[in-house]
Amino acid sequence: MSTKKRILIADDMHECILPLLKEQGYDPVYLPVIDREGILKIIGEFEGLIIRSKTAVNKELVDTGVNLKFVARAGAGMDKVDEDYLNEKGIKAINAPEGNRDALGEHAMGLLLSLLHRISSAHQEVKNHKWDREGNRGIELKGKVVGIYGVGNMGMSFAQKLRGFDCEIIGFDKFKGAFEGGFIKNVELDELMERTEILSLHIPLNSETRHLFDEAYLRRFKRMKVLLNTARGEILNTSALIKLLDDGTLYGAGLDVLENEKLAGYTDQEKEQLDTLTSYSNVLITPHVGGWTYESYQRISEVIAQKIKDEL
Repeated sequence: MSTKKRILIADDMHECILPLLKEQGYDPVYLPVIDREGILKIIGEFEGLIIRSKTAVNKELVDTGVNLKFVARAGAGMDKVDEDYLNEKGIKAINAPEGNRDALGEHAMGLLLSLLHRISSAHQEVKNHKWDREGNRGIELKGKVVGIYGVGNMGMSFAQKLRGFDCEIIGFDKFKGAFEGGFIKNVELDELMERTEILSLHIPLNSETRHLFDEAYLRRFKRMKVLLNTARGEILNTSALIKLLDDGTLYGAGLDVLENEKLAGYTDQEKEQLDTLTSYSNVLITPHVGGWTYESYQRISEVIAQKIKDEL
């Protein structure tokens, strides 16, 4: 078979993707443990590249992949993919937010409810033989104003999960007009900052959004009491978050992402910050698993295969 019909799968994918691609006439080569050096050695033989998050698709890799027609990211975030350079080279960039948006929406919902009703901290107290009803009195979501910063696939999914809780949902997205479904009120940034009580972040990481949420920016949210970040850790300044928690501005925070998720290489300052965050009973941290479920693992592969078929 011609090398122009070969696809390199350079990361772990659900097994269903292989027959789906073969049905389209492709020859998928599944090398989930290949490293970057190995990819660079052989990428010139392939028409397509499918990755997750371990491989940066930059100018070096794109120039080496002389036969590339598309690069597919098995997930939502494209911060490791130089989309501008791919476009310049006429190479299609594909991602699959539709594959894990429901998982992410449910996870954000779980973080929020656990924070408001002190589920995790109460459980830990009971494990330590402490039975404190008053100290674990909850806060209801009903009637609260939930602000969604970025109403793409993930923000919309979270909003859909919120609909049954009788809260008011407002959203800001600089690239969109009216939101589908009619259950999210589209507001300007000033109104989002003025009215939001629970803020959930759903924006991509890029040069504009990196460390966007520093202390000054966060304090512009006048009524915010709960902050959720299930997007990218680098959009939120950890030091700023700690300050708002320490001075009581925030009731709680739920994080599925951190500025630096490679804990083994932490500096002393990063270790201190993480130790501080994990010492708070009103902070929940999960290891970037918001969109990672048994169902999404398969669905992402199905979405990638379908998009290759539809868009190419």
